[in-house]
Amino acid sequence: MSEFNICVLETPEEMARVEELQRRVWTGSETDVVPMHLLITAVHNGGLILGAFQNEELIGFIFGFPGFEQTPDGPRLKHCSHMLGIHPNFRDGGVGFALKRAQWQMLRHQGLDHATWTFDPLMSRNAYLNLAKLGAVCSTYRRSEYGEMRDGLNAGLPSDRFQVDWWLNTHRVKKRLGADSRATLNLKHIARSGLKLLYPLHYPTDSLPRPPEQIPPFERRLLLAEIPADFADLKSKDFALARDWRFFVREFFETAFEKKFIVTDFIFDHSVDDRRARGLYLLTHGESTLDQFE
Repeated sequence: MSEFNICVLETPEEMARVEELQRRVWTGSETDVVPMHLLITAVHNGGLILGAFQNEELIGFIFGFPGFEQTPDGPRLKHCSHMLGIHPNFRDGGVGFALKRAQWQMLRHQGLDHATWTFDPLMSRNAYLNLAKLGAVCSTYRRSEYGEMRDGLNAGLPSDRFQVDWWLNTHRVKKRLGADSRATLNLKHIARSGLKLLYPLHYPTDSLPRPPEQIPPFERRLLLAEIPADFADLKSKDFALARDWRFFVREFFETAFEKKFIVTDFIFDHSVDDRRARGLYLLTHGESTLDQFE
């Protein structure tokens, strides 16, 4: 895609444009749009909104604000990255990654070293950006985090979410966001490592993948767990199957996190010898096993 510019947004006029872009990204529910007066209040009190522009058009934005997390030593400041929205005509063009990288630079300038946000663990493209490209990790699963959502992307399913941790000053994150960032993992890397899928997906005649009927045993320190590569398409074709996937993924990751596994990477592969795109989570038992994949 053509070049775009990123800048800090602060004025009422800019907030009105962010409000309108939300309606293009999350269609169908006005109540899920963050209004401009709240956006203005946030940025005037430590919040951060960045916008991506192409030829004066706002094509993407990212919005977050300061928050606190509880630690053994008491409350600790972090950044809550709440929304990342890209105009539908400009998706898959690197805008989201560029906005997150600019956010990373701004947060480090503010003296912060930790940011968190949530995303639907069944959305492969989001998982790929957050884990593979940005270097976030996850060990927290939140059931129905936002209650009943009514927008076009989320309506009808429990709003389960991963909460990811983005440790801004770590070698892992700096390496993935730097100029010499490593290539993301693909199925060829996995094949060379000898790592096997924890469970196979079943594809009946309608070509929509079915989840396993039960949670498999966790017998290794590195696990590969596959999800549908295009959950939105699956949901539009078979809503009951989408619910089955939601509840399987809920049980799987809650079990994994109870057993001290961490989600550390995501593979989103469109290999030439496989007609289907594939989305696979990599889970590690402890950070020590990360080195061979960094």
